[in-house]
Amino acid sequence: MRMQRTIKRAVSFSGIGLHTGRHTTVVLKPAPRDTGVVFFRTDRDTVIKASLGNVVDTAFATTLGFNGTRVKTVEHLLSVFVGLGIDNIMVEIDGPEVPILDGSSTRLVDIILEAGIVKQAKRRPYIRIKKPIAFRDGNAEIIAMPYNGRKISYSIYFRHSLFGVQNISIELDEETYIKEIAPARTFGFLKNVEMLRANGLAKGGSLDNAVVIDDNGILNKGGLRFQDEFVRHKVLDLIGDFSLIGYPIYGHIIAEKAGHSSHIRFLRKLLSSVDAWEFISRESELTEQFATV
Repeated sequence: MRMQRTIKRAVSFSGIGLHTGRHTTVVLKPAPRDTGVVFFRTDRDTVIKASLGNVVDTAFATTLGFNGTRVKTVEHLLSVFVGLGIDNIMVEIDGPEVPILDGSSTRLVDIILEAGIVKQAKRRPYIRIKKPIAFRDGNAEIIAMPYNGRKISYSIYFRHSLFGVQNISIELDEETYIKEIAPARTFGFLKNVEMLRANGLAKGGSLDNAVVIDDNGILNKGGLRFQDEFVRHKVLDLIGDFSLIGYPIYGHIIAEKAGHSSHIRFLRKLLSSVDAWEFISRESELTEQFATV
C-alpha cells in the first residue's frame, strides 16, 4: 500500500472545450491528504467533488454537477491523476468544460510532472476484487475479476473497411500509462459530427483535438499515433471514469464495446455488490495480520 500523493506546486493550462467550444483556464493546486479530487467552478463559486454521486451526464463525455453547476469532459484529467498516482488535488476552473487540448492526455502528463509530485503522510486505501462480477448493458459488457495487481483489457468493434476489431490488455502503472495510454486521442466519425453539433455537442472539435474518420480512413494529416489508438483511448477514458468510485481498484477489468454510461453503471453495480470486493486500508491489513498469528 503506497502513500497518498499530491502535486508540489500550482500549475495551470487553458484551451477550448471539445463540446461547448468555450475557452477555459484550469489551475491545479495541491490539496491535503484525504481530500480526493475536487473541482471548483470559480465563475460560479461552486465546489464539485469528483465522485460517482456527482455524475450528472454521460453523453459523449463524463459530466460532474452539483446544485445546477456542471463541469463537462472531466475524464481525461481524472485519467491522468490515476495514471500518475495523484490522489488529492484542487482543480479550479473558470468555465463549464475542461479544455480538450490535443484530445489526448500527453500535455496533461507534462503539466503534472512540471508541478512535481509529493508524498503525503498517510497510506492510500484501495478496493480489491474478491470474486467475479459482470455487467451487461445492450452490447456493452464489463467484468471485474480478482487479480494480483491492476490490469485492464478492452475490446472495441467498428463496421469500417479499415478499422475492425481492436483489443488491448495492459498492466496499469505510471510507466505504461505515460507511454502506452496517455498519447491516445479522442476520436469520432465524420458522419456523426452534424448529429453531435445539432445536439449542442462537438462545438470545439477539430482535427487539432480529435482523430476524425470517414469512409476512406483517417482525415488527420499525421495519421494515427498507434495502430490501435482508438482502443487505447477507450482505456484512457475508463481509467478516468473508474476513478469516480473514490479508490484504486485492484483487479482485472475486462470491457467490451463499453463507454462512459456503461462505465458509470458498472461502478454503481460494483458498489452495491458488497460480497464481490473488499476495502483495504492499513488498519484492515493489520487486522488480517493479527488474525493469522
